[in-house]
Amino acid sequence: MVVSWVIRKFLCFCCKVCFPFPGYPSFLSFPKPWRISLLPYTVLKYVQEDSCQLGICGRLVCTDFRISFLGDEGSAVDNGAETHFKNKIIGVNDIPLHCVDQIYGVFDEKKKPLFGQLKKYPEKLVIHCKDLRVLHFCLRYTKEEEVKRIVSGIIHHTQSPKLLKRLFLFSYAAAVHGTAADPRNCTVMFDTPKDWCWELERTKGSVKYKTVSVNEGYRVCDRLPAYFVVPTPLLEDDVKRFQGRGIPIWCWSCHNGSALLKMSALPKEQDDSALQIQKSFLDGIYKTIHRPPYEMVKTEDLSSNFLSLQEIQSSYCKFKQLFLIDSSSEFWDTDVKWFSLLESSGWLDIIRRCLKRAIEIIECLEAQNMNVLLLEENASDLCCLLSSLVQVMMDAHCRTWTGFQSLIQKEWVMGGHSFLDRCNHLHQSDKEEVPVFLLFLDCVWQLVHQHPPAFEFTETYLTVLSDSLYIPIFSTFFFNSPHQKDTNMGRESLDAQSKPLTLLTVWDWSVQFEPKAQTLLRNPLYVEKPKLDKGQRKGSRFKHQRQLSLPLTQSKSSPKRGFFREETDHLIKNLLGKRISKLINSSDDLQDNSREFYDNWHSKPTDYHGLLLPHIEGPEIKVWAQRYLRWIPEAQILGGGRVATMGKLLEMMEEVQSLQEKIEARHHRQEAIHVQAPGLLRNSARLSSLFPFAMHQRHSAKPVLPTSGWKALGGEDDLAKREDEFVDLGDV
Repeated sequence: MVVSWVIRKFLCFCCKVCFPFPGYPSFLSFPKPWRISLLPYTVLKYVQEDSCQLGICGRLVCTDFRISFLGDEGSAVDNGAETHFKNKIIGVNDIPLHCVDQIYGVFDEKKKPLFGQLKKYPEKLVIHCKDLRVLHFCLRYTKEEEVKRIVSGIIHHTQSPKLLKRLFLFSYAAAVHGTAADPRNCTVMFDTPKDWCWELERTKGSVKYKTVSVNEGYRVCDRLPAYFVVPTPLLEDDVKRFQGRGIPIWCWSCHNGSALLKMSALPKEQDDSALQIQKSFLDGIYKTIHRPPYEMVKTEDLSSNFLSLQEIQSSYCKFKQLFLIDSSSEFWDTDVKWFSLLESSGWLDIIRRCLKRAIEIIECLEAQNMNVLLLEENASDLCCLLSSLVQVMMDAHCRTWTGFQSLIQKEWVMGGHSFLDRCNHLHQSDKEEVPVFLLFLDCVWQLVHQHPPAFEFTETYLTVLSDSLYIPIFSTFFFNSPHQKDTNMGRESLDAQSKPLTLLTVWDWSVQFEPKAQTLLRNPLYVEKPKLDKGQRKGSRFKHQRQLSLPLTQSKSSPKRGFFREETDHLIKNLLGKRISKLINSSDDLQDNSREFYDNWHSKPTDYHGLLLPHIEGPEIKVWAQRYLRWIPEAQILGGGRVATMGKLLEMMEEVQSLQEKIEARHHRQEAIHVQAPGLLRNSARLSSLFPFAMHQRHSAKPVLPTSGWKALGGEDDLAKREDEFVDLGDV
């Protein structure tokens, strides 16, 4: 009786730890015998892995949701790094299983990756996370049998291939069935014809395009959503002919009538008669969007003339190693060659190429008034990336809170991006794991960093959105397609008595953050576009077109840095395994026009509610410091960085608005909208540059200069007298 009472008490305690948000029953209250695995053993968690090796004694718990370190209640877990920006689901000592990137063991001071069954068990356990955290656990003081069960259990839960139905996502959905709040939270989900019609009306695209329901119930294609938009002349029989392939699907319409479209490639055929049928089909489809001189189309073949998924994967694997730092000494040892390693990873160059291609597409839509058709094998990776970037740059609505979320819902979730495979949630194929969505967020961060007033959300919003990729209680990022989601959630069940499971979407931020913390996700410097009367609206529209639409000239601009001269060959549009002359366009004029378009836009004042182009010159593409450096104490600046600048700006705004309210009060005018700084930003002098993820800086035991730097000084007494020396970082 006593033993059973103790076990029940422990399970109740773990339930409270795993599910801190109220109103939702704990998963542990609804266990299946094979679904739960608790490993509560005493370990030592290092606060900072360095020569001092300070640590906290506690228990390591592993369920099929996360790995948790439960420290003593009276101990300070992180040396003053406690933050008011708390996630209600994932604590600072919690790791969702889907967030585990790699597990290492330390044997006789040597670190080795751990896989499968082990013959020898490590003294230390090092866990690298996909959010770039590095956690160290000392197992020297743990019993040998317990070490075996800890390490084997964690390896099993984080590395073993899984079935989709065995994910924690479904166990949680069954546990909270019927208790979830409305997940939409003003975000357009694009799961009904009404949502698509609303988007067509908003972008003035309803004249040339229509919403179709031919795929309702996924009768035609599993990749496409139940409802989508196609050109008005297109027949529904054409959509059915090749299961949705070879069909131009509408993404967005520009103010001048041009449109952004995407198309998945037709299946490759070897038979000549089949190839002729496909060519005839494409000729008919092509005429619906290419009707010169009134309507022209430019095709962009992303499968052969742009980045490859393997290139993105390889680059990010090199890039993330710069931030997975095991110790302070390792940080300083790599400090001298850090920039050369950053350049060799190629990640920033990939971001630059994505922004550059988006600018070229925008130039076609805006200046040349041409439709742009994005071509890709499945139209679900690079098509999603570029179509979203173009809309963020051209449509101010997509830079608002709900507009950006609706954009992701439309282009990524309903667009069929394979989140399940690209994030490798099932651990079935490492080759399929490609951070395409993270690349998109990094590109958006470059825009947010360069043009902060244009966005209603902050970089903190983008950071927590990237973290949400690995939290398996939200359905948003855990399926490959809407069909896969609806099928596995029971929405296609013919049984009337069986109700479909209900899942939250990531857009309900109240599940993760308290209202006070959510204020840090919204940009206080953002100003909504003022509503104009009819007379002003007509004038402003003409001015908008005059400023943004540039004349087509044959004059060549002077060469500048060569960012638009990477490709010298003609674009080859290959849908059938051979050239189709109609879809071939020369890129020579486009490069010159894009350069001129880019230079002309940057020579004028920025309209934060109009077209927005980034700087793509080398120094302007930067590292997303808040996401990649937030767990490295040595990279933090106490009372500095953009946090200090933001705090001072908000203080000045409050002072100016206070004076403005006093003046208006004297003239009996309406009070101005008051912008108040979030409470957490008021003491910006005490905050870290990587706020809100690190409140205070932890001092490093290492010198400001790296060890190699001190050795290079050679004992000089007066550093000012020492002559500068050339250091070739490529040889380091």
